Amino acid sequence: MQRRTARMLTAGAMALTAALTLSACGSGFSGSGSSSGASAGKLTSSDKDLTVLIGSSGDAETAAVKSAAAAWSKSSGTGVSVQPANNLDQQLAQGFASGKPADVFYVSTSSLTGYASNGSLLAYGDDLSNKDDFYPTLTKSFTVDDQLYCAPKDFSTLALFINTKDWKAAGLTDSDVPKTWDELASVSKKLTQAGRVGLTMSPQYERLGAFMAQAGGALTNADQTKATVDSAANVKALDYVKGLLQDGSAKFSSDLGESWGGDAFGKDKAAMTVEGNWLTGAMSSSYPDVDYKVVQLPKGPKGAGTLQFTNCWGIAKDSPNQKAALAFVEKMTSTSQQLSFAKAFGVMPSVESAATKWKKEYPQYAAFLDEADSAKGVPNKAGTADVISDFDSKLGSLKTTDTKTLLEGVQKNMAAALKG
Repeated sequence: MQRRTARMLTAGAMALTAALTLSACGSGFSGSGSSSGASAGKLTSSDKDLTVLIGSSGDAETAAVKSAAAAWSKSSGTGVSVQPANNLDQQLAQGFASGKPADVFYVSTSSLTGYASNGSLLAYGDDLSNKDDFYPTLTKSFTVDDQLYCAPKDFSTLALFINTKDWKAAGLTDSDVPKTWDELASVSKKLTQAGRVGLTMSPQYERLGAFMAQAGGALTNADQTKATVDSAANVKALDYVKGLLQDGSAKFSSDLGESWGGDAFGKDKAAMTVEGNWLTGAMSSSYPDVDYKVVQLPKGPKGAGTLQFTNCWGIAKDSPNQKAALAFVEKMTSTSQQLSFAKAFGVMPSVESAATKWKKEYPQYAAFLDEADSAKGVPNKAGTADVISDFDSKLGSLKTTDTKTLLEGVQKNMAAALKG
């Protein structure tokens, strides 16, 4: 979500955490639609204005969405009102409970299953004229029971940020950019000097999960029917990170007195960090004097791997103007509009047709998009968000914890969540 709410984030750790861990709605939200939430027959249409509720990352995103909505309104003849939420999940829940939800709104992957299962969401994915333009890994994140519920609004991946001044001071050159785990360990050691650690990241699956992917692991199988948390691949991945922590070449951001890796990197407490493209905005606003470059994450035993984060444009099943809502979403996710959003508040387009131009305009950030093919989404089945949150709470002590024992405990919780 980009994080953020989907832009997960340029505002910093709190906004980032909120975007990555938006709680699943569960069955407590009452929608008046059918239990499947699927689109049946023609979309509804009325003369009412559209209401749009967004989980904004800040003023830049709010202004950009309002401007785009105003332009669409002028061309379509349909009025539209955009409201940035103070608490997106809470305000959506209130809207659904009252039977008067916003027509269009942001939905996180962790919230999707809950909204879909209780009939709150319109499953309009098959009606999108640009359905085939979205990255397949993104549409998979918003598909439940083989139905694509909503259009991915943008997305983020993880990459390696390098402080170029620290890099040069350590005698490193472009040829030393790490391509493997061994090389990452080597440069992390060389960069650990002058009271600064070589590598940092937040102690959470949403970062360490990239190493699991590089080892060939994941929290579940592809269709999320089986927990695979305690696999040999995941043990290998966390043991690798644990080794970096134990030899002192890496430290979690919390051990550096910071709430996320972005601030630890920006304050030069670490020469490198694993973060998403939301950090580029935070660096510009909070640490403009820090020079850095972004490169792809090194490959692990099973090759390239990273995590992706995304949100979608949800449409309410109870919306009286679904036809206009669909037209609005198609405009917001069009190639030209997504490129405009990228310029306005730093997001990465969710449509493949924008890739070439986006990388040409932002070559310094190309690594994020170059990793799209190896990106894995965070599990989105009901109950999995709580399991991941609990997992995150334990990862801070990875340095002194038996990796296999830790993963076995999470395995039991994930297996229970998948059974429902």
